[in-house]
Amino acid sequence: MGLVDALQREFSFITGNYRILVISWMIMDLAFEMPAPNFQYYVEALGGTGVALGLIGLGNFLAMAAVAFPGGYLTDKYGRRWLITTMTFGMALSWLFYALAPTWHFILLGSIVSSLCLIYQPALFAMVQDSLPPERRGMGSSIIQLIHGTFNTPGPIIAGFLLLRFGLIVSMRIIYLIMTALFLAAAVWRLRLKETITNAKPIRFRYFISSYPKAIKESFAVWKVVPRSMFWLFILQSLMMFGMSLINVINALYARDVLLIPEEQWWLVFIPLLLTIVVASLPIGKAVDTLGRKPPLIAGLSVFGAATWIFMTGDFLRVMVSMCLFAIGQLFVMSSVMALAADLVPPKNRGKIVGFRNFVGYIVMGFGMLLGNYLYIASAPQMPFYVTFGLIAIGIPLVLFTVHEPEKRVD
Repeated sequence: MGLVDALQREFSFITGNYRILVISWMIMDLAFEMPAPNFQYYVEALGGTGVALGLIGLGNFLAMAAVAFPGGYLTDKYGRRWLITTMTFGMALSWLFYALAPTWHFILLGSIVSSLCLIYQPALFAMVQDSLPPERRGMGSSIIQLIHGTFNTPGPIIAGFLLLRFGLIVSMRIIYLIMTALFLAAAVWRLRLKETITNAKPIRFRYFISSYPKAIKESFAVWKVVPRSMFWLFILQSLMMFGMSLINVINALYARDVLLIPEEQWWLVFIPLLLTIVVASLPIGKAVDTLGRKPPLIAGLSVFGAATWIFMTGDFLRVMVSMCLFAIGQLFVMSSVMALAADLVPPKNRGKIVGFRNFVGYIVMGFGMLLGNYLYIASAPQMPFYVTFGLIAIGIPLVLFTVHEPEKRVD
């Protein structure tokens, strides 16, 4: 009973809205990673050659940037629940563009629609932060990563089976129909959420337009009242988003065309990545809560750098090792950043900070994907990796000398 009691105490914070969101992620993640291994090949099969992947990434992230400011503003002004529930339904239906696409242009359209629905992201992150006690923020963030890893793990295996059984295009259409069904189920489950903002005003459609200028103004003004460390943390995140987008847009093509990993085997490298997330999530979350936020953040950036180099110069086995390292780096960085941002920013400003960060981050990721795709076809295939490695080298001293943990964490 001692072990049971200890586990109950350790995870007693998983209640209310946080538990509802956790379960919804479990449902969505069953299918979320299914299309990832073969997405680049799917776009190519639908006629998307040249910089089509970069254009899809650019359209995707510019759409997300367009809703980042009103998303953060509406989150703090009118509440979290309405945005989360409504836009989850929209996300579910957007996958039909992918499932029924006759050409790659429909993938572009679907990515824009799904990205516009992500106006709810600031509300989602704010609700998570609202629902976690300060001393459990690192663990709470890592549990989210654990769930993503655990429930995403079957996805690449199922994708590989469907690819071998039905071929590329048919298997991808089946996968996106599965995603539609599971996202609809998660949307229905999220109707149970309770609003965490007191005196939230009822929201109307006209607020999406009328609030935009004020949302931009307040999202810029918020930097005057938050600690300077939050600004440098934002710069770091932007650099890392740009760097990772450079390689994520072409990693499957690079593996096939440069590393000579067969297209039918690429899905296998996602399994160690996801299993590593499952195994390492809780220990890393505990480390963020006990050792502080900054040391794990620096460790995560260092691991990212090693993973980038190993992938670029790898073979099939080394790529698998690099994917494990990418998972560890992601856990360290994301858990540290989420916890540190919550420590630095009070609840009334969290939505605006997330909205501003997303706006800039999505723009740099969109252009990062376009640039990464262009560099891959117009320059040396390794060039996106070199640029990413350089950005990581800049990020480590940035954290060392400009980002500081607060003496007292914000509740």
